[in-house]
Amino acid sequence: MSAQWTAAGRARFDAILERVLAAQPKSIHDLLEESPLIVDDAASAELLESLGLDPDVDDLCGLHSGTSLMERSVAHSGELPEQIQLFRRGVLDAAGGWEASVDEDGSACGGEARVEEEIRITLLHEIGHHFGLTEEDLERLGYG
Repeated sequence: MSAQWTAAGRARFDAILERVLAAQPKSIHDLLEESPLIVDDAASAELLESLGLDPDVDDLCGLHSGTSLMERSVAHSGELPEQIQLFRRGVLDAAGGWEASVDEDGSACGGEARVEEEIRITLLHEIGHHFGLTEEDLERLGYG
């Protein structure tokens, strides 16, 4: 897992996130008016455990909380509103870090372009859950 986040690291990540958001169509921006996007440094140990993950080993890039459009009904009134969370550490780790390099199998990893792609994929993955897509659906679409 990555080191603690500094103000400069947060600003760097958030600037990339702003570029990703700026490139999205109006429909995505409209959705984010209904389902707020919250960016945190990392998922808490309690959250990871509640999802069946081991906080000492696992990390999380993003999370959609709430009821998807496909499941909503009047029975869901009074529930907490849905939200989309992105976790800087999970995204950065999934991207391979800030520095571009080559992994054991010779594949390129890391670097700002890879971080930007991982932010985009994670954002669209969580938005997919808003629309009721399953993990299998998202994998098939390339957002797994």
